[in-house]
Amino acid sequence: MSLLELFCDVDNFIQHLRTTEAGRILGLQDSHPGPKPRMSLSEIITIIILFHQSGYRCFKCFYQDYVQKHLQSEFPSLLSYNRFVEWMPRVGDILVLYLYSKLGQPTGISFIDSTAIAVCRNQRIQRHRVFRGLAARGKTSMGWFYGFKLHLVINDRGEILALAITPGNVDDRKPVPTLAKRLFGKLFGDKGYISQKLFEALLAMGVQMITPLRKNMKPRLMPWMDQVLLRKRSISETINDQLKNISQIEHTRHRSVNNFFVNLFAGLIAYMLRPKKPSLRLFNEEKLLPAAVI
Repeated sequence: MSLLELFCDVDNFIQHLRTTEAGRILGLQDSHPGPKPRMSLSEIITIIILFHQSGYRCFKCFYQDYVQKHLQSEFPSLLSYNRFVEWMPRVGDILVLYLYSKLGQPTGISFIDSTAIAVCRNQRIQRHRVFRGLAARGKTSMGWFYGFKLHLVINDRGEILALAITPGNVDDRKPVPTLAKRLFGKLFGDKGYISQKLFEALLAMGVQMITPLRKNMKPRLMPWMDQVLLRKRSISETINDQLKNISQIEHTRHRSVNNFFVNLFAGLIAYMLRPKKPSLRLFNEEKLLPAAVI
């Protein structure tokens, strides 16, 4: 998506939001008291999302070395870097609504996984104050961390269907019933989602949870296609890797809780707007016939 297309899409969403009840609650319909930025909300959000599409690792370098030097003609009323950072937390609510407007549609084949979002290095946990009372210590297959967990449900096309953010010590199974409200068909997860109670709860919602077996569990028959799809769970790990290394949703330099969530939501939006996403290509969209699964 080009810069112009991104701005137009964001601006169209905000203009539509102004006509809704959510826009009234956010104060988009009425004039806000106090100072107003020279830049529009659409321009501010566009630049925030553009950072997560740019490949830059540092927002300050991106803004000062790229935006202010090369995009002055596209944004003639650019704010100073410090002033722009002050306005970033104020668009967080709009980013959340824009994020949910970009969620994909269930296809009957879904995958669920969680990934750690560390907010500081383990050596600094005792001295860390920014997220005290919000973040928590958790453990993954890669070891201990301090921060949050991002729970994602995706379809076979690589589109995000639902998401949740919890402290790092929350069990992966806890948010699953809420995440599965829009789903139907089959939901594939790893061994961390094994639970008879959860299986029965999802089945009552019309969703079949499928997981690998632990070594101490009795073997069971499973359809061939389910076995193949269960091995395709790596698509969720590919998406988590792209979110962290391309969309930059994780770093340990946050000095504000609000800016942490703005960074996280903007990174997720940047991924959703990508024209090409990891996909299993299970169906031939032109002929609407199942494709071969290897």
